Formats: sequence, C-alpha cells, structure tokens
Amino acid sequence: MTQTTADAGAQVAPLPRISIQAFCETPELAAAIQAATSDRRMLKTQVKVKMGGAPAAVEAYRSSPTPNLVVVEFSNDRDALLENLESLSQSCDAGTKVVVAGRVNDIILYRELISRGISDYIVAPFGVVEFIRSISNLYHATGAAAVGRVLAVMAGKGGAGSSIISHNLAWSIAHTLESATVLVDMDLAFGTAGLDFNQDPPQGIAEAVFAPDRLDANLVDRLLSKCTDNLSLLAAPAVLEKNYDFDATVFDNLIDILRATTPNIVLDLPHVWSGWTRRMLIGADEVVIVASPDLASLRNTKNIFDNLRAARVNDATPRLILNNVGMLKRPEIAVADFAKAIECEPSAVIGHDAKLFGTAANNGQMIAEVEDGGKTAETFNDLARLLTGRAAAAPKAKKNLLDPLLARFARKKA
Repeated sequence: MTQTTADAGAQVAPLPRISIQAFCETPELAAAIQAATSDRRMLKTQVKVKMGGAPAAVEAYRSSPTPNLVVVEFSNDRDALLENLESLSQSCDAGTKVVVAGRVNDIILYRELISRGISDYIVAPFGVVEFIRSISNLYHATGAAAVGRVLAVMAGKGGAGSSIISHNLAWSIAHTLESATVLVDMDLAFGTAGLDFNQDPPQGIAEAVFAPDRLDANLVDRLLSKCTDNLSLLAAPAVLEKNYDFDATVFDNLIDILRATTPNIVLDLPHVWSGWTRRMLIGADEVVIVASPDLASLRNTKNIFDNLRAARVNDATPRLILNNVGMLKRPEIAVADFAKAIECEPSAVIGHDAKLFGTAANNGQMIAEVEDGGKTAETFNDLARLLTGRAAAAPKAKKNLLDPLLARFARKKA
C-alpha cells in the first residue's frame, strides 16, 4: 500500500526549540525549506534562509556565533565544498550540527562528509516532510520508540459533546487497546473529566500551568490521577478563582513532557478560539472535531476545517464526528448534506441516546462500563483503532465453495 505524505508526516517527531540557518545555491531549495517552516512539526524552530551556499556560510560565521543547525547546499564542485566545510569547522560552536544538501547521490561523498563530522547529507530535490524527517532524526535517535501521539478533540459548537467523546476515546485507547494514555482536561474553568471518571484529584493541570519554572517529568507524574492501569487524568480545577488567560505557548512544555513519557495523549479542548487552542490543534498528530447536526455547528465546523486545512498542509484532514444524531422531533441537517458541506465524510455518527449518556454521566462512568459490547461502545473502540493507526483491515469475503459450479453452469447456459 502506498504511503501518503500525510501518513508519512504523522510518523515524524516534532523538532525541538532550535535555531536553523540555511545557505542555498538554488531558489528551489530555498523555497522548499521556506515551505517547511510553516509545518506544525517546526512550530518551535527559528529558521532563516539565505542564498550563497557554503561560501556564504563561511563568511557569515567568521565573527558571529553559529545556530544549532546549519544547512548548506552545493551543486557540483566537490573540492570547493570540502574546502569550505573545513573553513566552516573553524567557526562552528560546540554542539552546532551541519547538514549538506546536494543533488548527487554519491556514497563516497557521503562517507567523506560523515568522516569530517557532518551530521547528514540529503539528496535534493526533496519534499517538505522528507526535509523535516531528516532534521528530526538528528534530534531523535533513529529506531527509538515513537514519540507519543497527540489527539486533540474540540467541538464545532458548544454542547456538541466533544468532552464526553474525548473521555470515551481515551478510555477505549487505554482499556480496549491496552495502551498507556493520558487524558488532559484543558477546560480549566468548567472541565468535566473529573466528574466523568468519578475522580476528585487535589492537583492537576493548573499546577503545571501556573508553575512553569518547576515543570518537569517528575512534577507531571505527581499531578496525574490514576483512573485505570493504562489511563491517567490531568484534571482541570473547574473553579473560578483565577482568570485563565494564557499565552499561545503556555502548554508547549507540558505537551513535550507528555510526548516523551506517554504513547497516547488525548486533549479535551474547550470550545474557544484563542492562540493556545489553535496552537494545540495545529500541533496535534490527529484532530477530531465533534459536531451536532444543526446549522450553527455546520458553519463553525466548516470554518475550523478550512483554517486547519490551510495550517496543516502536510497532514491528513481533521476527523469529523457527528454526535447526538436522530433526536426525536428535532429538525436536523442530513448526515450526507453535512459531510458534503464540510467536504469530509464523518469518521463516526453517534446517535442520540439520552438514557445511555445520561446514566454514564451521572454515575461517573464511561459508555463501555454502562453498556459493554453495545453499539455505541463499539463505535468508540473503532474510533480508537482508527485514530491510533490500528484500524483492522476489512475482512476478506468468504469463498463460496459452490462458486465454481455456479460459474460453470452459467457458461453452459450462455
């Protein structure tokens, strides 16, 4: 099966907070690197693209400190490249990595460059994802365990049910797939994750946000509330004693720590549009928008989809879940019409079931705990497999032993 650019990009770890300077000889490479700067995996990097190739790099760093990473392009003059790299090595600060981009697939040149301390040699032309992967591999050991995947869930309209969807998804990933999962309730003022899991932890996400200088893996571990063997909760305080006005980057360090320690991170995002919520959506590996079948939800969901499609050009389209469908006597937009307007088929359609969802909410339980094996519980399990890349292949049709006889009979009759 051919791997799409979005699928390939999903396996690339985000780059750390580093500075990158590229010295190009051709406009094509300059444009490719410039395009990469808008990718979500490079949100934390600072990138400058200049022309002039290796000679320009040598000149630039005669009296200036070098960044974390230098990318230089060379066309075909191998001797000149090696001479310039030798000069560049005299100016490079300790810890600076150098990557060479060329158009010659030459193993002898590659070995020569590596022996001289060059971090990598990449062959142009290459796409945005290929470039980001090569840089990402410099900062994440090749073959190491995959960085934790972030799944962001947000409502297209208030009351669409994104919180209960995210909570049940986290439960299914942890319980059905038996994979370690952290659910992060990011609605600090009104979050319901504690109620839905019948938990009342004394600490949670607020301590991580309001003590950034103390934030590390040990603190995050202490703040997590254990729901099951595989599921932990970073709960919201759900009190109004503080104003929760945040900068766009306030949760970056927390997400980095969770990525490094947990295979699955589910973000329950509030229905607000701000710098930090947009950053969480853009930076996530998978985005799920939960919508109800009404006009306001359709308008909002389409706006969110359009914005994220433009910001995540190297990623798959966000997933759409239509929730609370089929409420008695309520006029609704048909599923097919909703999907056509959004230009996205829903990954799941969840029917209205006030008794099931109400019982689960009031008891502090998940749907699978109230109705294990039921249709809705299986829908969440299927979504969990889909969003973690574990969707089972469609079963092959069973071969009918009478097929050859029936085919022979048809030929005789013809």
